[in-house]
Amino acid sequence: MRFLLLEDSYQDYFTALHGLDASLEIVGGNDPEKVAGVAAECQIWLGQPDLVAKLLDQGLKPSWVQSTWAGIRPLLASGLTQDYVLTRAVGVFGQLMSEYVLGYLLAHERCLLERARKQADRLWEACTPGSLAGRRVLIVGAGDIGQDVARFLAPFGVELYGIARSPRALPGFLDVHGLEDLSREASKANYLINLLPDTSHTRDLYTLDLFKQLKPSALFVNAGRGTAVVDADLVTALEQKYLAGAVLDVFREEPLPKTHAFWSAPGLIITSHTAAVSSPPYIARLFLENLSRYRNGEALKGQVDFKQGY
Repeated sequence: MRFLLLEDSYQDYFTALHGLDASLEIVGGNDPEKVAGVAAECQIWLGQPDLVAKLLDQGLKPSWVQSTWAGIRPLLASGLTQDYVLTRAVGVFGQLMSEYVLGYLLAHERCLLERARKQADRLWEACTPGSLAGRRVLIVGAGDIGQDVARFLAPFGVELYGIARSPRALPGFLDVHGLEDLSREASKANYLINLLPDTSHTRDLYTLDLFKQLKPSALFVNAGRGTAVVDADLVTALEQKYLAGAVLDVFREEPLPKTHAFWSAPGLIITSHTAAVSSPPYIARLFLENLSRYRNGEALKGQVDFKQGY
């Protein structure tokens, strides 16, 4: 059985897959127009959602698509068929995302960016560092990645709370509340970490009213989706010092326009959607595991519920 590989990094994925199983029959490339003919002959596709969506838009329909991304928003566009099995990348971003979050939390506590600015100005001024021990961290989006982040942060002595679609008990968290409690729980947090996917229920959550509830010393980190934040409201909140700073990895429009207010907003760090990039070796292993499950009629990891949007 041959399958379609459709990826901007086609050669990297091809090499990773063949390194794990040289018997795989792989066809495809990085141009949807050029691979449409062979795609029609393949029931299984592995690829990035924006490129796969272009094939679906042509009326082609696979039996199963394994996304190379955690997010699958392009495949939820109106008019595209949903009559196939879709799985997203899961279980492969936890450590990368955890290192990203931990890095900026430590940088905030240890005044790293402030120290760099003072050094550039040749200023010998003390910035008394803090510690993560005892800090209250609210992870909004306590799914598989959120739980991995919680496990990485636990050894630093933080108090871990979560927000999920509905309240539940999860290992490592002192409590996990429903989305309706976001504002109340955010007001208690030293660190507010957004890892939510993009759905109709998660857009425009972070408004000026919510930012006003935060502690002035709080740091907001968004590595989920840019649509969760009302951009102008965050800029105003930073200007008015309703929070100490923000770290943004995702945005409503990418690349972020050069004229966007985020570039000059005080206390805001931009990381250009690099918090946890897809790694061909990791995705290849996930695909082969799901391929085995698919052939055996078993449940697939990361299967998407189109009605929920993730």
